[in-house]
Amino acid sequence: MQHDRKPRLAASLRGFLDAGLATAQTRLELLVVEAQEERLRLSRLLLNLVLAALLLGFGAVFLTIFITVLFWDEHRLLALGLATVALFGAGLFTASTAAAELRRGSQLFAASLAELARDREALRPEE
Repeated sequence: MQHDRKPRLAASLRGFLDAGLATAQTRLELLVVEAQEERLRLSRLLLNLVLAALLLGFGAVFLTIFITVLFWDEHRLLALGLATVALFGAGLFTASTAAAELRRGSQLFAASLAELARDREALRPEE
């Protein structure tokens, strides 16, 4: 009878380990998918930021030239000064927005961490 328990215990242990490894594999696959999604999101964000900065920069330069030429005879220094203040203000606003985004941090692996917390909760003995 003692000999009969050993194979059942070993099979039960193997089943438990298999279930644990399957859960770990699923969680690791989720981590990989999240990392790939975050990489794609960051690359799209970077491309859009670079293009936006380039186009807005050209627009600001051409607007400054236009306003300066428009007021060349009477108020050219005022036009250049106001354009400079506006561009610096926009630059400071953009820098503060970027800094706030950096402080907010990434949501990378948030879903995986939530799933692992649920797994741990499910494995805890009920009291």
